[in-house]
Amino acid sequence: MLKSITTFLYAVLIYAMFTGNFASAQQATKLTLRLDQSVTALSPVLYGLMTEEINYSYDGGIYAELIRNRIFKDNYKNPDHWSLVKNVTDSSAIVLDNKHPVNEALTECLRFNLATEGKNTGLANDGFWGIPVFPATNYRGSFYAMTDGNNPGPITVSIESTDGKTTFATANIAGVSGNWKKFTFNLTSTASVTSTADTRFVIRPSVKGSYWFTLVSLFPPTYLNTPNGNRRDIMQLLASMSPKFLRLPGGNYLEGNMFSTRYNWKNTLGPIDNRPGHQGTWGYRSSDGMGLLEYLKWCEDLKMEPLLAVFAGYTLNRDFVEAGPFLKPYVDDALEEIEYVTGDTTTRYGKLRARDGHPAPFPLHYVEIGNEDGFDMSGSYDGRFAQFYDAIRSKYPTLQIISTTGGKDFLGQRFPLTKRVPDIIDEHYYRNAFEMESDAYHYDNYDRNGPKIFVGEWATREGKPTPNFNSALGDAAWMTGMERNSDIVVMSCSAPLFVNVNPGGMQWESDLIGYNTLTSYGSPSYYAQQMFSNYHGDKVVNMIGEGIPVQVQKLNHKDSLNKVTPKTYPSLFYVTTRDSKTGRLYVKVVNAGDAAKDVTLDIQGVPSVKSSGKIVVMKADKPEDTNTITEPDKIKPIVLSYKTFKKNFSYNFPKYSITLLQIDTQ
Repeated sequence: MLKSITTFLYAVLIYAMFTGNFASAQQATKLTLRLDQSVTALSPVLYGLMTEEINYSYDGGIYAELIRNRIFKDNYKNPDHWSLVKNVTDSSAIVLDNKHPVNEALTECLRFNLATEGKNTGLANDGFWGIPVFPATNYRGSFYAMTDGNNPGPITVSIESTDGKTTFATANIAGVSGNWKKFTFNLTSTASVTSTADTRFVIRPSVKGSYWFTLVSLFPPTYLNTPNGNRRDIMQLLASMSPKFLRLPGGNYLEGNMFSTRYNWKNTLGPIDNRPGHQGTWGYRSSDGMGLLEYLKWCEDLKMEPLLAVFAGYTLNRDFVEAGPFLKPYVDDALEEIEYVTGDTTTRYGKLRARDGHPAPFPLHYVEIGNEDGFDMSGSYDGRFAQFYDAIRSKYPTLQIISTTGGKDFLGQRFPLTKRVPDIIDEHYYRNAFEMESDAYHYDNYDRNGPKIFVGEWATREGKPTPNFNSALGDAAWMTGMERNSDIVVMSCSAPLFVNVNPGGMQWESDLIGYNTLTSYGSPSYYAQQMFSNYHGDKVVNMIGEGIPVQVQKLNHKDSLNKVTPKTYPSLFYVTTRDSKTGRLYVKVVNAGDAAKDVTLDIQGVPSVKSSGKIVVMKADKPEDTNTITEPDKIKPIVLSYKTFKKNFSYNFPKYSITLLQIDTQ
């Protein structure tokens, strides 16, 4: 019965497509560009980045620290990721110690009882799936240490192979005493070293006795040599996207599972020596090495602006603070955070930022109140938002204030605010490729009289640990809709941004950029977003599609049993923008279908176009094709010269492809 219903429904649809009785299934294709008609301004901040601590995005990811569990707080029972290097008969031992704090942040340390000299006994850290060793590379290290011995002798530090047979870099430290002292050192690998992560970092005292260590840190060269900075290869991938903003400090990471584990920005300031870290929301502890100032420097390094999300009195366990006097401390905290970002050195928190090494204020135009507060079924967000809104608007009248109760697939509705109208609403969408493509016109008929839209989290979720090409097609189709409706969709950023592809590094599938200890790569979705972000004008062109072919949605069993007619959706998605100063056109066409499409492009409203231009195309043989850590460049855009552009011309768009035509008008 199921098979017969399915066969019948497909027969009806196929008949309609080939006889022309199903109007939307015409096969002729034409795209008309009306440059003589009124146009919409493209938002100058449409494409940005969203980040949070998930999938080892910071520790073990973009934050360049190489030592894992550097202050011994990951597990209060065992020194996770630390071990003894010793002979079987060696009685040396290590134990966690909380009786010798360095300060209020560094309350835990590791006591190393060295029982045997000359046996190569040491204290080893395995890093984040190894310590990355590269040729001719200098590593900057430090730790706090003390001893109970009167003549402790030098301490050797080294990066060596996991089996201990090869030493890649080594240094000696002297002067350890009975009081805590911070020591610094440099480790430099030779030019002949072969890159490897089958390694460990080892500390070896030379004289018997008890030694205490904490805040053991090791950094490779960072992007732009920023202190306490970021990994160079990942930052270069981000720079290649030309992002305009960074949404920070992230979604769930901002809220925390409970009030005690929320993102407390004040605990992330100053030297790393003063940062206690906190339990994150995705099963592991955050060092808070990526603090508020590091986020802001990240923005500065990539020439983008921060989009600051402030804690709004709601946590992931659905605990919350009602609007009123109990919420006021959190509102005050948000005002102080904004002052840290934007205040001059005459203000309390601007002066604090200058003390931390950055006297100049940072630009800030957008502040988001909370994260995904549509989940707050108590209804408290309306009042909480109003209290934050009034305080921020009063002190910072030019800031754009974003609410977090916009449309979400997982909620199925929009949550209106009655007390205050936000400037912008944050909406989140996680879908498969079909859902993204079938809803690419989502914003075409949105109410233009209400708040603007920030699509603060969105992604096509097919493929793991990073998306496949079908996801890239879904993403690109969705971006044509956001770009076309940029009068209302003013900002967007996909999520999650990062994933560590080592075993145990992923908590969320389908992430934009993947990496291991040594290298990183962009997914097909990454390159799709790179194409859209790097190639656009400042005006959206009126573009009319005629006879665009359709894709057929495969029936699932539930639809078949319920006799649901198969749905169709366009297989071609398109948008064009124009640079108003140069006249250059950026025509983007996504062919999500399994066959190449001949399309006629008719450019109206200009005298002529230059015949020479550029084509950027990314395509795949199969939608499930993808990039991996071992095949990072399998699918990437290629740039081609084109010599036969005309006002009216035909172009064949390959199957499973994302294409940009760069055309200069005259």
